[in-house]
Amino acid sequence: MSAVLQAPLNLPSPEAPNSLLQTLAQARADAAAQGLAYAGGLPPAQAWALVQAGLARIVDVRSPEELRFVGQVPGSLSVPWATGTALTRNPRFVRELEAKLGGDKTATVLLLCRSGKRSVLAAEAASKAGFSNVFNVLEGFEGELNASQQRGKTDGWRFQGLPWSQD
Repeated sequence: MSAVLQAPLNLPSPEAPNSLLQTLAQARADAAAQGLAYAGGLPPAQAWALVQAGLARIVDVRSPEELRFVGQVPGSLSVPWATGTALTRNPRFVRELEAKLGGDKTATVLLLCRSGKRSVLAAEAASKAGFSNVFNVLEGFEGELNASQQRGKTDGWRFQGLPWSQD
């Protein structure tokens, strides 16, 4: 999980499937309409399709403990937004993100957290620091709490049946 991205990932080439280009364009348009400070949000299945096509990279912003005990997306990078049991904000987040992406602030990056909330904060910070293609993965890895106060029962990466592994 500490690997550095070898080849920078930029905006999709004109040869990329039109549906994936439209996915990114629609997310950007929706973000602009909502006045978001980052490129936009994508549902887990669309995020995975972009990764599978080699057009984006997932960066998981959860803590190392969450990755180990809850699970992670295969091939994703890890840059914690916050750490420890108190989830103290990582003051080096932007520098670590830039290092993991080989310095490429134009890379298409999909930020993932537990429920899609910390990744919004991380996307805002990254965009403010000059990253131009940072998207939030909506629903997160585990999803929102349901009426029984349980995650993973109504939405989220795992609920959608997308690939994940656990140590």
